[in-house]
Order: sequence, then structure tokens, then C-alpha cells
Amino acid sequence: MRNINFLFCLMFAAIVFAQTPSVKISPDLTPASPATVGMSDKRLKRIDDMLKKAVKDGDIPGAVALIARDGKIVFHSSYGLADNSTGIKIYNDAIFRIASQTKAITSTAVMMLWEEGKFKLDDPVSKYIPEFKNALILDTFNEKDTTYTSVPSDKEITIRHLITHTSGIGYGVIDSDPRFKAIYHKAGITDLFTTEDISIEESVKKLAALPLHHTPGEKFTYSEGLDVLGYFIEVVSGLPFDKFLKTRIFDPLGMTDTWFYLPESKHNRLITVQHKVDEVWEKYPVTFYDTDYPIKGAKRFFSGGAGLSSTAKDYATFLQMYLNKGELNGVRLLSRTTVRSIMANQIGDIWKENPGHNKR
Repeated sequence: MRNINFLFCLMFAAIVFAQTPSVKISPDLTPASPATVGMSDKRLKRIDDMLKKAVKDGDIPGAVALIARDGKIVFHSSYGLADNSTGIKIYNDAIFRIASQTKAITSTAVMMLWEEGKFKLDDPVSKYIPEFKNALILDTFNEKDTTYTSVPSDKEITIRHLITHTSGIGYGVIDSDPRFKAIYHKAGITDLFTTEDISIEESVKKLAALPLHHTPGEKFTYSEGLDVLGYFIEVVSGLPFDKFLKTRIFDPLGMTDTWFYLPESKHNRLITVQHKVDEVWEKYPVTFYDTDYPIKGAKRFFSGGAGLSSTAKDYATFLQMYLNKGELNGVRLLSRTTVRSIMANQIGDIWKENPGHNKR
């Protein structure tokens, strides 16, 4: 009996912790003519014309567009310049800072660990990051010196709250509430991404001591909850966040151009962040973040909410995995049931209170 139990445990471990193969093998995204998947060349040309005009008229400095249907790429074109000051053209393999598109990848990583039974979605995050115990809600705020008072929350922040932006955590410099901008700035919270020498653990633990917008689960507040989940993934998986994403998502899907910090060999493909000055596109200056991220600095901060860079092809590959209900090229990241749950409404009528964000 002991041998049978041992064998069962060994088989269970192999099933849970190995990258799951799939009976269905959907091929990688490959080019094909529009007609083969029922799309119109003429209508795709309208998109081509629109983007050419947008560059010519100075509406945008450049773009890469990719359209796929049924796993086939029917349109993949580049327009304009990656850097107007040097005249460097944009090519299809240009690398962009994907900002909040990072959140979908972070959420996927969370749900992969959930499938492995590492936690329950309604577990309090304090079970894994104790600093979040005894959450507080902002009560009063003094604009003159940015001091504030807070009251205890009768609910804890859960993993589900963090994924769905209902935790009550704010977003610092891009927060819609100026009180939280001031509070986060004073506390030295790192928003979005940074070239500074700080880890996601250090920033998240400082964030845990700050007050919330509201009781967890009551409202939708766009937040740094996905950064918290980046550190949560480190705690639960035992791996640095960047290594978890690379080994469990990017490598299996063949997303070789998706990184927090680009290898030097890829630096020349990174798009320059530009803005218009007197009708001329110029490099965006350093403000609350350094626009040379992700190719310089300490390279220690792995932002689950905004830190990744990627190409149109890589991100389309990630999305195709979802269209295939969790699988691509024989590798299954998520079960069909989990994908169906991810796509469902998790927060009920709370959406109605935030129509502006919901419709973006």
C-alpha cells in the first residue's frame, strides 16, 4: 500500500508541476493570404491606407499592425519611424513597451498557479504577504501637509480583488484621486516601471502600509494590484517573477522578444518614446519615469502591471493561446474551464459604476 501511495503522489506531482502537453496541437501563428480565412484584401487595404495617412499627417510617428484570423496572420505591416531624430525606420519586429498589456500576462501566471492548487482566489493576500494584514481605509486628508487619518477595514484584500481591481489599492502618479497621488509619492511608491535600484518586493511592502480607496470588493479602482501579484507569484512559486514568466509562459509559447529588460542584442529594435514639440517628433523627456527603460538602470523592478516590452507578433501569439482556449502548438498553459472563467464577469454590477474605464 505504501508503494501504491508513493506512486500516486509521484504521478500527481508530475501532472501538477510539469508544463502540460495538449492533445490538441494548434500551430504557431503563420502568414496566409486573407482569402484563405475569409477576409477581404480590399478592407485590409483600408487599414493600410489609414495608417500610412496617420504617419504622413503627423498624427503618429509610426506603428506596427498585425491582424490574424483562425491562427493565420493576414496582415503584418510597419509604418513610419522608430526614432525621428535619427531617421530609424520601424520594422515588423520592432519592440514596444506594452505597459498595461502586461497585466493580462501577470493574471495568466496567477491563474496557472491557481490551477496547481497553490492558493484559493478568495484567500486573503496577507496569507502570503503578511504586510497586508489589518488593511486601513483613507478617512481624512490634509492637503497642506499631506497627512491623513484612516479607519480599519472590515474586509481583507483577496487574490481575486487584486486581479479584478477591486482591492481598493490606488495607482499613485496616475491615480484619479489627487490625495492618493500625494500619499504614494510621499511614501516613495514606485509606479508603472523604473530604472531605479528597487525590487518589486520592496515597493509592494511599502504599498501594503498605505490606506485604501475603499473597502475591498466594494468598488472598481484601477490599481497597482497587479504589481502586488507580481511579488505574490514570487512568494508562491519560489521563482523570481521574470524567470517564472520566461520559463512558464514565454519560452513555451516561443515569445522570444518579450522581456522586462531587453538583452543588449535587442536594444536596437526598441521604439523611442516620442512626443510632438512645435510639430516635430522628439524623444520624450524623463519625468516620473525614465523613457530609456527597459535598456538601462538597475533592472531589478519587475512590474506586473506595466513592465514588459514585446513585439506585435509575440503579443499576438499570447492572445492566440487564449483564442485556442489555453493552448498553442501542443502546449497547454490553462485549461478550457479556467479560460472560460477568466473571460466571465467576476465583479457583477460594479462595472456599472465605472463606465468610462470599462469602455476603453
